Amino acid sequence: MAAGAAPCRIELSIHSAHKSQSLSLSLSLSLFFLSLARTQTACVALCIFAFNVSFAPSLFSLCRQHLRIQSAMACSISFSSSNVQATRCLSGKQYVGLRPSTFVKFVSAGHAIKTQSRPLLVIRASNEQETSKRSGLSIEECEAAVVAGNVPEAPPVPPKPAAPVGTPVVSSLPLSRRPRRNRKSLALRSAFQETNISPANFVYPLFIHEGEEDTPIGAMPGCYRLGWRHGLVEEVYKARDVGVNSVVLFPKVPDALKSPTGDEAYNDNGLVPRAIRLLKDKYPDLVIYTDVALDPYSSDGHDGIVREDGVIMNDETVHQLCKQAVSQARAGADVVSPSDMMDGRVGAIRASLDAEGFQHVSIMSYTAKYASAFYGPFREALDSNPRFGDKKTYQMNPANYREALVETRADEDEGADILLVKPGLPYLDVIRLLRNNSSLPIAAYQVSGEYSMIKAGGVLKMIDEEKVMMESLMCLRRAGADVILTYFALQAARCLCGEKR
Repeated sequence: MAAGAAPCRIELSIHSAHKSQSLSLSLSLSLFFLSLARTQTACVALCIFAFNVSFAPSLFSLCRQHLRIQSAMACSISFSSSNVQATRCLSGKQYVGLRPSTFVKFVSAGHAIKTQSRPLLVIRASNEQETSKRSGLSIEECEAAVVAGNVPEAPPVPPKPAAPVGTPVVSSLPLSRRPRRNRKSLALRSAFQETNISPANFVYPLFIHEGEEDTPIGAMPGCYRLGWRHGLVEEVYKARDVGVNSVVLFPKVPDALKSPTGDEAYNDNGLVPRAIRLLKDKYPDLVIYTDVALDPYSSDGHDGIVREDGVIMNDETVHQLCKQAVSQARAGADVVSPSDMMDGRVGAIRASLDAEGFQHVSIMSYTAKYASAFYGPFREALDSNPRFGDKKTYQMNPANYREALVETRADEDEGADILLVKPGLPYLDVIRLLRNNSSLPIAAYQVSGEYSMIKAGGVLKMIDEEKVMMESLMCLRRAGADVILTYFALQAARCLCGEKR
């Protein structure tokens, strides 16, 4: 226990149908069960620093159920000391913050494993002198004493806090409603919070390439082109560890495989299908979104086939997109996401998927994808800048609002399962428009430009990166987004879980 902390008694309540199995133990140690990935040993991150703790064997099953742990096995454990913060008073009660030891030796079949410290929930603790001594009177005797005027002592009404010297003395404003009353404490603010966010709301965009090494993306600090066999698997593991179980894949395709018609997009042994199969083998319950568009595979850098006069061919492009979506579904994709903005592509892709037996595969349509200047860092990451011209003939005009409803109606009629708005933060009004006019789930893409601006502001100490990151994500949720595609997914999820790495 930290210096200055008062001795405390940890109250741990364990409910068991077999009370006779409960054991009374005197503990002065950290009890820690490790969670080991890809093994039959599962464990509970539980740290107890206590005296006179009642411990029941049913704790194993209770913790497994609560933390979705599938199995447990006996083991020998040795510990270094835990970091137990000083007790502090909250709402008149004593609490203590707990954190597991930074080193735990887990002995099983001759193996010793080192684990990192992880934050845990605060466990209630109390001083022995916290509660008043019981009088031993019955309820009737207590009531009679009060009626007779012998009222038990209670803490006095606290004095009104003094205002600073020089504060003017004024009459109270005659206000029948003061909204600040509902903001006066953390408990009230939390109770009345209208919008919440969790790691389950995030889809993590990941860039992949054919190489073995992870290469940094200069315009996107903290983001990498991941080697599909190693770096990708490791990044997904990190994301799942903090509750992010959805990813979307974007490939960096070698120039030698690019062509005017983007045929590599539907190669069943291409980079994306291979990555999907690998991830599904490692993490069967991972939700994999894929990008359906030709620009990573096009030698012209456009989302469709380019005619010699520079016109993007719509129907011919849709034909290619259908083959790409089927190839991705065949590899195991859960959600295909046409981002090309060709007319009629959602209905054509739905028909192609159904014809091949992939009725269970969802379509997340880029319903309102604007011809935005916020995509620059992304195109650098994939080397997918148009070789000529721009994308204004098929992506939406940033000045248009009502046009998003036209796209929404079309996508709904064609069988889209999710509607996406891209970019995110500059288009909160469009997200709200879709939310108010569709019952389908709404997705928002916090794009590379938004990410890089927040990162740059944080590096320059112009803003608090973490606070701005979380506020921006909350704003997207408040506007109506059910899911958010964001490069901050891992970082934000760690913040939500109380971890900083």
